[in-house]
Amino acid sequence: MNDAFPAYLQVMQTIKSWIIKKEFTPGEKIPSENELAAKFKMSRMTVHQAIGELVHEGFIISRRGHGTFVTGNDAFINSFGLDFSGSVDDLLFHQMLKVKMKSVIVDSAVPPRHVSEALRVRNTNEEVTRIIRVQLLGPNRLAHVVNYLPQEIGSKVLEKDLHEHPLLTILNKLGIQFTEVTQTIEASFADREVADKLEMAAGLPILFVERIMYTQGHKPVEVYQASYRGDVNRLMFRLKPVRGSNGKRWVQDNRRKAQKHDGRLGKLADHLT
Repeated sequence: MNDAFPAYLQVMQTIKSWIIKKEFTPGEKIPSENELAAKFKMSRMTVHQAIGELVHEGFIISRRGHGTFVTGNDAFINSFGLDFSGSVDDLLFHQMLKVKMKSVIVDSAVPPRHVSEALRVRNTNEEVTRIIRVQLLGPNRLAHVVNYLPQEIGSKVLEKDLHEHPLLTILNKLGIQFTEVTQTIEASFADREVADKLEMAAGLPILFVERIMYTQGHKPVEVYQASYRGDVNRLMFRLKPVRGSNGKRWVQDNRRKAQKHDGRLGKLADHLT
């Protein structure tokens, strides 16, 4: 456990992740408060507070004289989980189908230095278009997304359109065709702004994704930054052994992904952002 966060919150988030990942199935009885206190090496009062919060959020149900049970509402539990099996393309495909916008803000701002450098902005005080969005998966907050675009491009992006269409679709309609993307994915922690937007405690883990989008001639025209809640996301890769001149190695197996997407992969690039 991490001493930087309240003990009850750590217990609460751990039990919640067990439920979301189906380590406890809907309707299943969970260990008693005494058993959980021993497992977490926490006081029973701390566990009792965590259980109370989970009851309030609807994850578990307390039945006097019988114990505490995971909610039988499977749809409710599934609405929190975004479980990917395959590749990063699977993640993008799931988002295309399920993610909606909670809020959209379009403004102008001086970007962080590394964003200016990525966009090759010569004047470090020059403003660019900034797009800030909160994405929903069902009723739950999934990701805090910030896009940076040069003003000559960003000024043509309308806030109302972003509620209905992915940004990349809008940019394609503006005649911008991307030819290359560099992407980094790393574990990080939610700062106060991200935590507030995603309704989570500051300091809890997030999955941070950053992309730099290029057009012809390796010209950068967009920087995409997304902070995903770490407690409701999981990306699993399938690997298969392949024998080569240097012996056996493990590579990603995309066969099931291609079957699952059923010919729609050609349209996937339209939904990257």
